[in-house]
Amino acid sequence: MNVVPINARPTPEGFLNGFSIEVMPRTAAKIPDFKAILPAGTRVYLAHIAGTPIEEMLATAARLAADGFEVMPHFPARIIADKATLENWVQRYAALGISSALLLAGGVDQPVGAYSDSMQLMESGLFDVHGFTRLHVAGHPEGNRDIGSEAEVMAALKWKSDFQNRSDARMGITTQFVFEAEPVRQWCERMQAAGVHIPVHIGVAGPAKLQTLIKFSMACGVGPSLRVLTRRARDITKLIRPFTPEALLADLASNCPAAIESVHFFPLGGIRATTDYISAQSDSAARLRA
Repeated sequence: MNVVPINARPTPEGFLNGFSIEVMPRTAAKIPDFKAILPAGTRVYLAHIAGTPIEEMLATAARLAADGFEVMPHFPARIIADKATLENWVQRYAALGISSALLLAGGVDQPVGAYSDSMQLMESGLFDVHGFTRLHVAGHPEGNRDIGSEAEVMAALKWKSDFQNRSDARMGITTQFVFEAEPVRQWCERMQAAGVHIPVHIGVAGPAKLQTLIKFSMACGVGPSLRVLTRRARDITKLIRPFTPEALLADLASNCPAAIESVHFFPLGGIRATTDYISAQSDSAARLRA
């Protein structure tokens, strides 16, 4: 299992090594050159929102793959009509040289077809047949009322942990964004106790206006760590400045659960705002080492 030891990431800046980022076709279209803003080989998740034509997904994936990035398209189970559709998507991504995928239930209440969760996608066998070697699944450190009880969620994660032991797939859990480290640490402890041994890619919101983050947090079911934002909102001097995640990164880096492998950025305030922030953090660390 490719888990980075705690001591390998003693600083917030070092914690950013090997980060990933999420884009959508419409947001990616606003970036003229990803090679100018992302390190070579960065893993770029391609979010598939309900209603986005597969052709737009594939065109964006082809562009990013041609630029040398590791493209990880989303496969939201509940928007996939049937096995033929799933295989068509898998085949077409594979034809672009893509071998990574994020499998998730998806943000719709009712399935449009045969699939309702990521386990059904994994059981299809199609990703293995078409050469996908890295499969990630979604994680919610603070829970989510739409995905069942804590016991149900842990049982599903244990199933996925066992799946990696009986398959050739490199697994990962990519989480919803959070704003506090302690709920993450407690969640990692509960997973370990439940026998879940999958590397975690912890979700972090990139710089954004406080109002934007609160809106997305409410829509996405962010849990108790939302209080970080609501406390900040009481201070008018902070309300007008973008929220940045260095306090969260520092707290995670200072006492990092062994399960955490890397950081995954949600660029809720814009892709350039997030990549500029990461670059500035890295530059600051380099100056301190000089």
